[in-house]
Amino acid sequence: MSSLSIPPPLLRSSHSPSPPAAAAAKANWRKRAARVRVRAPVAALAGDGGCAGTGMEQQHLQAGSASGSPVREKPFMSNIGKSTNILWHDCPIGQPERQKLLGQKGCVIWITGLSGSGKSTVACALSRELHYRGHHTYVLDGDNLRHGLNRDLSFKAEDRTENIRRVGEVAKLFADAGTICIASLISPYRRDRDACRALLPDSRFIEVFMDLPLELCEARDPKGLYKLARTGKIKGFTGVDDPYESPVNSEIVIKMEGGECPSPKAMAQQVLSYLEKNGYLQA
Repeated sequence: MSSLSIPPPLLRSSHSPSPPAAAAAKANWRKRAARVRVRAPVAALAGDGGCAGTGMEQQHLQAGSASGSPVREKPFMSNIGKSTNILWHDCPIGQPERQKLLGQKGCVIWITGLSGSGKSTVACALSRELHYRGHHTYVLDGDNLRHGLNRDLSFKAEDRTENIRRVGEVAKLFADAGTICIASLISPYRRDRDACRALLPDSRFIEVFMDLPLELCEARDPKGLYKLARTGKIKGFTGVDDPYESPVNSEIVIKMEGGECPSPKAMAQQVLSYLEKNGYLQA
């Protein structure tokens, strides 16, 4: 914006202009200042080299200029949840461009199952195998997220729903970025998992069900949580005094084979085979 020189105060003296002349001088200065203030931002908006005034704002400005009116049309605003008067802003670089850059398709691999079923182990093994093959991944682990993003949530039913909703939205962003996002959470309620699936169109949500018996998971008890739940020191623990609703339409189901649990590498390979077969590992 052009700098403006502010006129000195109009002093009342024998040499000062008459009141009508002083008023006219003030009015002329204000007009010049207004012209400078308006021209600078309009010039910036009209150019194509800057970020300010691009997209919707520039379009509405141009529409107003064409009609000779300086009034801009208001873009369509929407209300989502508790947010009001918000506008979705599209950028020229989208998911197809990011996928082409990475040489893969963004998706969410959602690993669900009881505590102790091996969800985190499979998630890390899968991430490692994909990384070695040159693919970009990120793991969203349920416990890790409760150290930060979801630290304000408990394990009550309503907080578990909010926990899954938040993770689903974050996973959606990773998939939109072209990343293979691996979410590892108990996510015990079917409706919450289905809500996350609905966030990702075009089969970008791949549900992996760790279908291992409760007895095996409790025998492992790597965190000692089943023991605490059985003695009443933990309330609402999935599989003990809170239900786990098994998936009915999972893309991948991992089960015991011959009475033995597959190795982490074998379970990861099962998911890798699905990704290869369905074209996720190429843009």
